[in-house]
Amino acid sequence: MKLHQLEALVASADSGSIRGAARALGLSQAAVTRALRELEAAERLPLLIRAPEGITFTAHGKVLLTHARLVLNQLEHAHSDLERLRGRVEGRLMVGVTPWITLTFLAEAVQRFRKRLPDIRLELFEGLMAVAQPLLREGSMDFAVGQLQPGASMQEFACEPILTYESSVMVREGHRKARARSIHELLDEDWVLNFAPDSESNLLDYLFTRHGAQIDERRIVRAQSVAMLQTMVEHADMCTWSPTILSHVPPFGGRLRPLALREVFEPRQLGIVTRRSSTLSNAAVAFVECLLDVIRRHARSAKKEDLALFETLELLI
Repeated sequence: MKLHQLEALVASADSGSIRGAARALGLSQAAVTRALRELEAAERLPLLIRAPEGITFTAHGKVLLTHARLVLNQLEHAHSDLERLRGRVEGRLMVGVTPWITLTFLAEAVQRFRKRLPDIRLELFEGLMAVAQPLLREGSMDFAVGQLQPGASMQEFACEPILTYESSVMVREGHRKARARSIHELLDEDWVLNFAPDSESNLLDYLFTRHGAQIDERRIVRAQSVAMLQTMVEHADMCTWSPTILSHVPPFGGRLRPLALREVFEPRQLGIVTRRSSTLSNAAVAFVECLLDVIRRHARSAKKEDLALFETLELLI
C-alpha cells in the first residue's frame, strides 16, 4: 500500500470520478486508474464500483477510505509541525466546539490563540458530537471540545475531562408543561435531541428508562445543529435536554426554562475529545492551552456573571 495509491483513492471519493481525481491531483486519468488498480491488486479486494456516471465504493473500499483519510490528514499535521520547527508557521486547525462553550469562553480563547499562532488557518465547527464524531473519525477534525457519550464511541475516541456541568430538561418559557415535576409528565410531548448514532440507547436510558419511563421514539426529533434545536423548542413547543448553563446566557437566557424534576440527572463531563492513539499537533495543543487559561481565569473571577456561570460548572483541572 503506497501513499500515491491512497491519495488516488481519497481524491476519487472526493470528486466522484477518475477524471475529477486526476484533475485534483494534477495527474493523467491513466495514472490515477493505474494507482487504483494496483491498490486493488495488492489488497486482493474490489474497492471501487465503476460506472459511466461515476464511481462508488464497495464495503471494503469504504473501510480503506476511512483509514486513507486518517493517514493523509496525519501526514499533513506532521508536515505543519515540521514547518513550524523550521520557523515557517503554516497549516490549519479544525476544532469542534460544543455550543455552550461557544457562547461563553470561545471568543476569548480564539483571540489568545490568534495572537500566539497568527499564521494558522483556524476552522471552527459547531461541535455537537453527532456532527463532530464523523469528522474526528476520518481525521479532518483535530479534536472536539465536547461530551463523549458512553457506547461504542468510547473504544474509538478518548476524552480528557476538563470540567463537569449540570444538565436539565428544558422547555420554552410559557410552555404548557413548564410546571412539570416528573419526566413521566412529559412522555406525551414531542422532544428534540442531539446524539450520535451509537449513543442513542444510552441517552434514552439516561433520560427515561432508568427512571421507569418509556417514550415512543417516534416523538423524538434528532437535530444536527443548535439552531434547529432552539427553533423546535421555541416554535414547535418541544422538550429538550441541554446543559443548564444555556438558560443563563444569550441568546437562550430568559427563553429556555429548566424544569425542576424529581428525577436526578448526574453532572456530565466535558473534555477534549480525540481519536484514540492520535497525536495532537502543536497548534492543537496551543489552542487547548488557550481555552483552559480562559476557563481558569473565569473560574477565579468574582464578577457576578462569572459566579453565575460556575453555579452549574465545576472545574477539574
